[in-house]
Amino acid sequence: MITHVKRRARSVLVVAVSAAMLLGVTACTSGQEAASTAQSSGPKSGKLTIALLQKQGDQQYFVDEATGATAAAKKLGDVDVKVVNLGTDANKAISEVDSVIAQKVDGIIIVVPDKQIGPQVISAAKTAGIPIMAADDSIAAADGKEIPFAGFDGTAMGTLVGAKAAELYLKDGWTAADTRVLSAYKQDQPNCVDRVDGAAKAFTAGLKGAEAPKIITVGTDNSAPDAQNKAGAVITGNADVKHWVVWGCNDENETGVVTALQNASISPANINGVGLGAYLTCKDWKAKQDTGNKAALFISGVEVGKAAVTSMVDLLRNGKALPLKSIADTAIVDATNWEKAGVVCT
Repeated sequence: MITHVKRRARSVLVVAVSAAMLLGVTACTSGQEAASTAQSSGPKSGKLTIALLQKQGDQQYFVDEATGATAAAKKLGDVDVKVVNLGTDANKAISEVDSVIAQKVDGIIIVVPDKQIGPQVISAAKTAGIPIMAADDSIAAADGKEIPFAGFDGTAMGTLVGAKAAELYLKDGWTAADTRVLSAYKQDQPNCVDRVDGAAKAFTAGLKGAEAPKIITVGTDNSAPDAQNKAGAVITGNADVKHWVVWGCNDENETGVVTALQNASISPANINGVGLGAYLTCKDWKAKQDTGNKAALFISGVEVGKAAVTSMVDLLRNGKALPLKSIADTAIVDATNWEKAGVVCT
């Protein structure tokens, strides 16, 4: 069972805990072994080149992830990380995998724009004899077996967001009749679905029997501008709604919707937005602004990047199998504790 939101006093430990969990994890105890594609390489000496292929590489979380990856490479020594931004283009992801294979990289870490390309990119790496692992979004080979993964549990993240949203809703004494929940996310992205579904279930459970307000979903491309634009029509069509609860797949979605609400002259006091990432929600906190961005789940892309590269190098240099799953810890932060928690505000 997923636990409720950690107490504020513990949230300041998230960076240290995340690093410890990510770098110290072991393979799952189910007996299932990691796919042979990720364990095929024996020990190598000399310089290593690892390709880090990321969807939406210009978003701050993935920028942080690349920073963590390069920092780990520098610390390990004689390791280069080739970072490639895939945007949201699955075809580009496939062609870039082929490209880095042709460049004879030693290992591939990929954040796929679309999980459906998993079998194809895994097969390409296997044929080339290059180990591959996933970050942030798990992917599986054609036989359904997932390859090693470093990142976060999407449902668990959403659960923490939804529980915090319920806490804020009850604290403010809002009612279902004059409240709406606005949930924004890329609707064809499975990890986003996991997050917002987890948030919705935890929100309802956290109301302790009180009637839950209607949830309105908004499909976006996971960027803040698109979330802001798409939310505009929803807000106009619900002009009689007094209170708004907001969450989304990432900080971009949540802050985009909150911006749209505030631009529609809805007071921050009538908005309870809970972000996912904290790197954008913290902007208003840093500026000491009155804001509808009330809290956020802090996730560290830096630690995921470090963990993925460290595990890949350990495989390549020492022949140590990649952990099947490396799940990072998370914590809710707000205007009172985000700096102590180690959030990097962008």
